[in-house]
Amino acid sequence: MSTAPNLLRSSRFRAEREADWRRLEELIVAAEKRGVGSLGFRQAQELVALYRQAAAALSVAREISLDVGPVAYLESLSARAYLIVYAPRVSLGGVLSRFFAQGAPQAMRRSGLAVAVAFIGLIFGGLLAFAAVSADPTWYHSLVPAELAGGRGPEAAAETLRRALYDEDPGSLGTLGAFATSLFSHNTQVALFSFALGVVVCVPTMLLSVYNGAVMGAFFAIHAQKGLAFDLFAWLSIHGVTELSAIAIAMAGGLKLGHAVLFPGFETRGEALRHAARDATKLAVVAALMLFAAGVLEGFGRQLVTNPYARLAVGWGVGLLWLSWFVLAGRGEAEGDRDGPGEAP
Repeated sequence: MSTAPNLLRSSRFRAEREADWRRLEELIVAAEKRGVGSLGFRQAQELVALYRQAAAALSVAREISLDVGPVAYLESLSARAYLIVYAPRVSLGGVLSRFFAQGAPQAMRRSGLAVAVAFIGLIFGGLLAFAAVSADPTWYHSLVPAELAGGRGPEAAAETLRRALYDEDPGSLGTLGAFATSLFSHNTQVALFSFALGVVVCVPTMLLSVYNGAVMGAFFAIHAQKGLAFDLFAWLSIHGVTELSAIAIAMAGGLKLGHAVLFPGFETRGEALRHAARDATKLAVVAALMLFAAGVLEGFGRQLVTNPYARLAVGWGVGLLWLSWFVLAGRGEAEGDRDGPGEAP
């Protein structure tokens, strides 16, 4: 008996508002196809006003129990309009641009202490191994794996080591290239393990930091004994500045995760870990990018640049570019420096 009045009321309700709904749908379709930026200022204003009207109409339609057709249509229309008005619509290019311009450098600055601790571990291990091998060269074989040493040890002649560094020996290019590739692979594994194991209360990350520094320190010691410390330093600078920095940054990400587990503060460990992971993940991505760049520098720079001073200029020049990005980028934007208990050191 009440069907006819309900249908009449539904038809009247729809007829009074249908023109606005159709106009809202046109604006939604335009925004969905070409983006919100394609709408003019007045169109954007109109979209917001019509969305509010549609949401109010949906509330009324539910209250007076209109038939299912208008209610379903208004629900769909309001949901689509909500996504246009409120939901962020960011392209992949926008995400990458924000990461490089703000997210990554800001995360690096917030993680400065963790990066410094990682570098201290590398330096400490390097100095310790350098002193040990200088005092007793047999320590070299205990610190440097045989597959990484590649026949270069305390017994190698100075001229053999020098020819390898400057690619003067016909067989040195392949030999030293294999060593560089092995060293890069070793360092990449150290970076991955340092990040992944940092959550285990930081200890494995610090041990890996000291050990990786020890490998480099032992290698420097045998070259220093032959008067080739500067030559090795220049040879490693081309890719080593970027590569070792990447390792320290990956270690810093692991240390932040471990710190969140050890010192969650007033948060639960899960919350602290989640907060720390925001910056730690960014550090891991930066480290991966730097390792890729180091691989390119090692692959081409080592062969194309043979003058030691040019090697220093290339390696440290690239390092200065990385540092400039970390220090200067994103300073005009909000730093988002909520360093809660889980987001230090």
